[in-house]
Amino acid sequence: MFTGPFDYSIVKRARDKKLVEINSIDIRDFGLGKHKTVDDKAYGGGKGMVIRVDVLAEAINHSLDKNLSRKEQRVVFLGPQGKSFEQKKAEEFSKLSHLILVCGHYEGIDARTQNFIDEEISVGDFITTGGEIPAMLVTDAVVRLITGVLPEGVTDDESFSEGTLEYPQYTRPGIYNNLSVPKTLISGNHEKIKQWKKEESKKVTIKLRPDLLKKAH
Repeated sequence: MFTGPFDYSIVKRARDKKLVEINSIDIRDFGLGKHKTVDDKAYGGGKGMVIRVDVLAEAINHSLDKNLSRKEQRVVFLGPQGKSFEQKKAEEFSKLSHLILVCGHYEGIDARTQNFIDEEISVGDFITTGGEIPAMLVTDAVVRLITGVLPEGVTDDESFSEGTLEYPQYTRPGIYNNLSVPKTLISGNHEKIKQWKKEESKKVTIKLRPDLLKKAH
């Protein structure tokens, strides 16, 4: 699942430049018996299978970089009970030397696995068939913030970078079907343009995501 998304665009260029290394670990490599079993029925009954703590703990231990301290790396589980993944968290992750993303599957993971992870995050209040796609989202958001991946300053003025949504963007043609580019943007007055962007950013946020302003405040 991971080979496609990470072999294109910005993530691919980052890998080619050796700015990031991405490895996929199959927990079945740590499965039990000839069938490489990784899950079992839940104690207490219920539908669905649960990933075993012994299998997942061994996979996590194998993935840790023994040359790094625990402060330099983090084990993160992608699950529905985690805190919402936001831009500030992506920025925090981008400063780590090593990030291990554990993908949930089936009915979930044995609760004792929490002793082997540092935190749980969620990409939204919905359920996916597994943590793989959420892990791709997190990886993409983190990689683009690593120093050298994008030109300097590109990520400074984006949505969420200042706790608000980004201001509207325009390009040529200047007029299309009587729809014009705001005069301020073509005025050449850099101070007015800067103020316009700030005010428009606030307007867009008030209209679409007023909850963000409360957090920013």
